[in-house]
Formats: sequence, structure tokens, C-alpha cells
Amino acid sequence: MSAETTEKKDDFVFEEEQPVVTKHELKLGSSVLKYTATTGRMPIKNDKGEIDAQMFYVAYVKSGARDKSKRPVTFVFNGGPGSPSVWLHLGALGPVRVDMGKDGFMPAAPYKLVDNKHTWLDATDLVFIDPVGTGWSRAKNSDVSKKAWSLDGDIESVGEFIRMWLVRNERWSSPLFLAGESYGTTRAAGLAGYLVDHGIAFNGIVLISAILQFQTARFVQGNDLPYILFLPTYTAGAWYHGKLDKSFKSLDDALNKARAFANGEYANALLQGDRISGKDYDAMVKKVAKFTGLDESYVHNCNLRVKIQGFCKELLRDEHRTVGRLDNRFKGINKNVLGEEFDHDPSMSGIMPPYTACYNEYVRGTLGYKTDLPYEIFKGIKEPWNWGSAGEGHPDTSEHLRKALSKNPHMKVHVASGYYDLATPFFATEHTLAHMGLDPEVEGNFSISEYESGHMMYIHEPSLRKFKTACAKFIKDSS
Repeated sequence: MSAETTEKKDDFVFEEEQPVVTKHELKLGSSVLKYTATTGRMPIKNDKGEIDAQMFYVAYVKSGARDKSKRPVTFVFNGGPGSPSVWLHLGALGPVRVDMGKDGFMPAAPYKLVDNKHTWLDATDLVFIDPVGTGWSRAKNSDVSKKAWSLDGDIESVGEFIRMWLVRNERWSSPLFLAGESYGTTRAAGLAGYLVDHGIAFNGIVLISAILQFQTARFVQGNDLPYILFLPTYTAGAWYHGKLDKSFKSLDDALNKARAFANGEYANALLQGDRISGKDYDAMVKKVAKFTGLDESYVHNCNLRVKIQGFCKELLRDEHRTVGRLDNRFKGINKNVLGEEFDHDPSMSGIMPPYTACYNEYVRGTLGYKTDLPYEIFKGIKEPWNWGSAGEGHPDTSEHLRKALSKNPHMKVHVASGYYDLATPFFATEHTLAHMGLDPEVEGNFSISEYESGHMMYIHEPSLRKFKTACAKFIKDSS
């Protein structure tokens, strides 16, 4: 058999692409922001100088800067793992965004883009990165893909992209930032630790809908922590849909009481396990039902432990509706009212078509990047993610972040969370930050903003406006 016939079918011959450069302008109030967009695929090379992968990116650089070394640069990515940067790009940070209306619910097609008055581009240059297997980023073969589709390999490949971009654009002296969402916060925390050891230190990191300690979100036998940390988000959803009683005066009042209950009585009750007495158990059923808006019989049958899917299916069961996981403000239509699983997450179904259509139209048209490849959103990674040794327990990159802060105590961290997010609940993030073992010298490096929206809090326009204000101040103060 010849060498040609034994070659792997998924091998590609990669050659360097010439990036596409276009010039644009955006009116912000009384001023006009002029900028350059560079679109292409960055070659990621092995030790032999061969291209192992090409990572797609869109970089926006403000025009006319007198001194590039004083202009901040923010590297941006989403999560999954398996998601490209489309959400932060066209939802919050970029110069244009998908028009989702005021509340962020799915509009009728055809979908459209509008100028983003809340873009970060007036405060920082932006580089949107699609990790290997997402968007238009591709590896040359399955061996390279497998390495990239892992906790450590992902950090290494994205870290190499950042190094290459700094080299090719001569921006080593600029204030440097990371902005990651969801699993992108796991990546950002890991990158902060990885790159500081390679001579790249960041001024600041923005963690959007963060998850660093996965023990806070994995509903497995013997791990009661998620039930405690998800409860305030159940409370938020029940408040939004009118399922809480009148003893709660406002959303803030409900959440403050839910925090105290979850950390106190509820945590103590779960800690007792099967040793809890019948009288105390019955009293706890009533209290959990009060804070979640669920029927007492359902809470009793759950043994006081309500899982995500169960809550999403049960809260509006009498209306034959489910609520979203990414954003439990959303309502969904299901085949029937039975069961504990919804047919689809209405909050994901509500944003996928508008963002997919608008991104393809915008990048292929306005930015002029031409390719026949499909833009992969969540389906480009073909194998299970390799968590490495972390898979034996609960993955945790909060320690990477703590170490990075110990090596670079000047780095600041801003954390943004949505009250209606059941993917990465705000109270779980608060718990993680309180259990990092930070040195007192760097405890003040953290700031937090929370929003009346979900996982992608920026699809809710009032939250988008508040989010931009908080992050622009953070970048200015940290530069």
C-alpha cells in the first residue's frame, strides 16, 4: 500500500493566509470612531515550524492613535468548550451587534445588525479569537485536534495565538486584557497563569458568567454544593415569573434572603443527609418551596435537592411551558408537559438563529472574508473534551488565577454575572471568589457587577449599557 493511500483522510495542507483589512467608522454620540478591521486565520506552528492549526480571528484597532503602546488590547473569546467568539463579538463588545430588542428575546426573521453604541472599541482595541474546532478555526489532523480539545492544550494553543498576535502587530508594550465568557473564564484564568510564566502579564481580566471551580455546578452523588449555590437563581426565576409570595418585596430583597437561607439553614439541612429528622425535613420542604416557587410535593420528591432541568420543567408546568437554562426569563414550548427534560433550551433556541445569520452575513460581506467552510457553533469539536487529571475530580482553574495574581499582583479582575443564569449561577461565582485563598494584598484586585439578565446578560439592553460602563471604567483604571 502506498504512502498516499495510508495518509489520514482528515489531513490538510495549510498555507498562510493574507488577512483581509477593511476600514470603517462608527458614530458614538457627537464623535466619530474610525477603526480598522483585520480578519483572517493565524497560523499556529509546531516546533518544526510547520503549521498545525489555523485560528480564525477578527481584530479591531482604533485609527489615529498617537502612541500604540498606550492603547489597551483586549483578547476576547467565548466558552463551551466548543463555542466561537460570535456571542461577545456581535452581542456586546464589537462595533455592531445583533438587534434583539430591549429585553433580548428572539425577534422575527429576517435578523439585522445595528451600530453598537456600547462597544468597547472606544476604550480598547479588540481581538476576537475562535479556538481550534470553532468558527473557521481548523487543525491539520485529528492528533492536533485532540491536543487542542483539552484543558491544557486549549490554553496552550490560545496562548500561542496571543503571543503571535503581539509579535506580528508589535503591541508588546500595550496594556493587555483578557475577556472570557462561560468556559472562556476557565480559559482566561488558565491563560493568566500560563502566560505570566512565558513573559506575558495582563493588566486585567474580565470574567463574564464565570465558572472556575466545577464542583459548584456538577450535580453528582455526594456533592450538595450545587443545590445550595443554584437556589438563589431559582429564586430569581420564580420572582420573574410571578411564582414567589408577597413576603418578598423586590428582586434584591428576594435574592438577599435566598443567599442567607442557602448559606445557612439550607446548607445545614443538606449537610445532615439522611440523618435529618422528619419534622425538620418537612419544615425544610416548605422553605425550599417558598424560595423556588415550586410545589411542596415536588420538593419533597426531590429530597430537597432540585436540579437544573427539573426546575426548568417544573416552574411553569401548569402553563405547559419551560424556562431557559442560559436565561430563565425565557419561556419554551415543549411536546408535552410530562417528564424532567425539556425538548430544547428556549434561551439558546432564541439566540442561535439571529447570531448565526448575522455573523455569516457580516464577516463574509462587510468584513470581506470569503470561505466555503461552515462557521462552526458548538458542533465543530467532534470528541469529548479532555479534562486531564482534573477529570478525576472537579476541574478548577481558580488556582491558576490565584498563582497568576501572586506572580503579578498588579493584575485586576472584574467579574460579571446575571441573576437569571442557570449555566453559571452568580451565587456559585460569589462562592468561588470567597474560597480562592487569596493573599490579603490582592483581595482588593477584584470587582463585581451583577445584572437582571441571564448567561449572556448583554442581550438585555439595559444590562448591556450597565455592563459597558462597568468594564470601560475597569479597563481605564487597570491601564
